[in-house]
Amino acid sequence: MQFNVVKWEKIWWSISAILCILSVVAMVVSYTTIGTPLRPSIDFVGGTRLQLELDCSVEGNCDRPLTTNQVREVLEGQNLANSSVQIVGDEQRSLSIRTQTLDVEARTRLAEALTQEIGAFDPESQQIDTVGPSIGQELFTSGILALLVSFFGIVVYLSIRFKTDYAFFAVLALLHDALIALGFFAVLGLTIGVEVDTLFLVAILTIIGFSVNDTVVIYDRIREISKDEHIDAETMNETIVIAVNQTLTRSINTSLTTVLPLVAIFLFGGETLKYFALALIVGFLAGSYSSIFVASTLLGWWRKTINKNKSVAVS
Repeated sequence: MQFNVVKWEKIWWSISAILCILSVVAMVVSYTTIGTPLRPSIDFVGGTRLQLELDCSVEGNCDRPLTTNQVREVLEGQNLANSSVQIVGDEQRSLSIRTQTLDVEARTRLAEALTQEIGAFDPESQQIDTVGPSIGQELFTSGILALLVSFFGIVVYLSIRFKTDYAFFAVLALLHDALIALGFFAVLGLTIGVEVDTLFLVAILTIIGFSVNDTVVIYDRIREISKDEHIDAETMNETIVIAVNQTLTRSINTSLTTVLPLVAIFLFGGETLKYFALALIVGFLAGSYSSIFVASTLLGWWRKTINKNKSVAVS
């Protein structure tokens, strides 16, 4: 018994359209709210980030979890009211503050004020990162350039290996996967303050590579089965169904064996890799979906359409 992916193609397209529209809406809302489609980290905008953790060796210091309100009161007293505050950790004993660029004296004053108003912080777990605005802009420009170069390379490769319409729908699937990942993190940025950094750009590049690999496997099977470029609609539907079923097990197994380690990294890998892994999970799942249900059926629809038009023109 074969899974007929073509039979429900409009449902697959509708699901993808809804997800893409929601992603665009999320980024628009983010842009109108914070001025950017995604909440950027100091990697891109520059500034100082302080990561502090309460010292639980001090008696009574960790009796109550941290709250953003008490941290903001301290920041307002230091004329840093526009800073971003995020409480991290399951027990809410750690905090991350992103603010304007601070010199050593200003950082010392802030740390002393936090200790006085909130409690003692563990000096060994303290992390301070400072990035200048010019470096942040350079990192952002380099990241965008890397994305554009990768898309161009993929288009050239697919156009050479396949025909132009294959390349077009494969790139459309890549845009679909990247857009869903972007929209997902736009929502996270609005709801829980998740920021995107250079690792996120690496995740997007990795998602693109994974997605195009999965799509190429299916397209290879379609090309091998469909020797005649001018087959009728019924034969084209059968070709798509056969190609998807022949590669379905491989696609699912590849996705599972890739996503499961990422889930482990997301759960146990720490704050640095947590959202990098989450971006890959979302992108890989979207990539598997688009390769099986969207890229294949769109190519089949297009081939049926142009062959039908050619038949009408000849008659």
